[in-house]
Amino acid sequence: MTQRSLRVLPFVIMVLAVAAGCAAHVDPADTVLRDGKIVTMDSAHPEGQALAIVGDKIAAVGSDADIQRYVGPNTKVIDLQGHLAVPGFIESHGHFTGLGEALTQLALRGVPSWQQVAAMVAEAAKTAKPGAWIQGSGWHQEKWNRSPGRIVKGFQTNDLINQAAPHNPVVLAHASGHALIANDVALRLAGIGPSTPNPPGGEIIKDARGRPTGVVVDGAEALVERAVAKSLAARPPQDAEADFRRQVQLASENALANGVTSFQDMGESFATIDGIKKMVDAGALPLRLYILVSQREVRPDDVDSLVAHRMVDYGSGHLTVRAIGEITSDGALGSRSAWMLQPYDDDPTNSGLNVTTMARIKEIAEIGLAHGFQISVHAIGDRANKETLDAFQAIFQEHHVTGDTLRWRIEHAQHLSPADIPRFAQLGVVASMQAIHACSDAPYVLPRLGPTRAREGAYVWQSLWKTGAVVTNGTDVPVEAISPIASFHCSVTRDMVGTDSAFFPEQRLTRQQALATYTTNGAYVAFEEREKGILAPGKDADIAVLSRDIMTVPPDSILGTTVLYTLVGGKVAYTGADTAHAAPVAAR
Repeated sequence: MTQRSLRVLPFVIMVLAVAAGCAAHVDPADTVLRDGKIVTMDSAHPEGQALAIVGDKIAAVGSDADIQRYVGPNTKVIDLQGHLAVPGFIESHGHFTGLGEALTQLALRGVPSWQQVAAMVAEAAKTAKPGAWIQGSGWHQEKWNRSPGRIVKGFQTNDLINQAAPHNPVVLAHASGHALIANDVALRLAGIGPSTPNPPGGEIIKDARGRPTGVVVDGAEALVERAVAKSLAARPPQDAEADFRRQVQLASENALANGVTSFQDMGESFATIDGIKKMVDAGALPLRLYILVSQREVRPDDVDSLVAHRMVDYGSGHLTVRAIGEITSDGALGSRSAWMLQPYDDDPTNSGLNVTTMARIKEIAEIGLAHGFQISVHAIGDRANKETLDAFQAIFQEHHVTGDTLRWRIEHAQHLSPADIPRFAQLGVVASMQAIHACSDAPYVLPRLGPTRAREGAYVWQSLWKTGAVVTNGTDVPVEAISPIASFHCSVTRDMVGTDSAFFPEQRLTRQQALATYTTNGAYVAFEEREKGILAPGKDADIAVLSRDIMTVPPDSILGTTVLYTLVGGKVAYTGADTAHAAPVAAR
């Protein structure tokens, strides 16, 4: 039991005493939310109208009349005016500093053509210093409304960005994070040319003449990333720290504006963890982070550094580091690098890539098991999922441990062989999924996999749920926008973006299930169910207040929902522009 769990006990005792009629008086709350609909996710008391907060904990949930006695002369009161309050959303799979970086770069998600992407690069080049890197992220060749021109192996070439920025290195990341495109200036800095071989687990795409097209996939991305890192390392230390703090600030603000109070970050370096810990010490991190140590930091010859960075519940619950991941077993469907049991329907010579060898994955998993770290493996293709489940099962059996106690997780679990669907529950492995991917990616899933594989194994949330597997939710930000509302909407509709059709609607979740993936299940996978995930006495006062009741409004109204307030530890960390429709915070 953590120290924060121990601090829960006084509140629980107080509430039990009141229920038993042993206390006629309670001390005033610091904050009260009232006149709303509160969906608690607590099976014993599923709904209320109001709740009281003392310090950073919930003291009581009940009717307006029940909670009125907690209102004192200095209590802050938020009149919800009938709006919905739910447990703060838990982003169970995202890239926190990646989000911060993306918010400082060219935003390419949703840009409708490669020609317009090139125009944005040209505009940025007008003000960029000679030799300065121009970066962006979010393009996806399957989602453009016109041909990009010359195509090699399903990707555009870098001709247009060579013209747009002839004197600056340009690197633009694919929406999946499993490919990027660089102009010729950047390729030279990265040492990539016609004779450069493909690195393990990656590919440098070349045209028929052997010339690099600018696109590199998975393991080959590191060649370009190292060139970018070398440039960034030349910054004065004070500039580097200021840039880092700015990225953390932007990521925090973006998350809180979307009702996210806890963020599970899928892999950071020791240096980044140290920097975030400094911000926690300074009280400069307004939300809660559960950080996974990057697989690159895990080495058999330096386990001491890994162990030194393990921390649980640090800074009053603002920072936990007790997992390793996401260990990349394969690529992504969009780049045709997801590792499949059978070739792609639209590329019969290709079955994807094994990015990190299974031997290396097992080595990392053994280190994690020995030193109390949860293991998280990225697996999108059906073969990647099968191989990962096989590896987990072998380790569990060898060490006589159960998955339920370790809560090891597979990130994405996106395309499964029917035989592997029940294995998640059988082994106690968490399916850490991102519902929004199904709606945004579905139009090209059918060409990649064909109708049978897509129906039987693509984003099979309900099939997993029925077997007893724990399914969590997220957005994989910055791959997608950090919008729990959009992911919730996809969870319950599976409406394909840009169409009037649903993607195998039998796999829809109920609204209660969908909310659980963002609350109770998200807390479970981080070993934090005693502290968060439900609104009940003694739990963290992490709350999202929404403009619409996503549990009852028509499905097509869910996407218009906005966040009115986000509370973290009882403090209002975000106030939305639409709060003019709700009563302001007031002291009573």
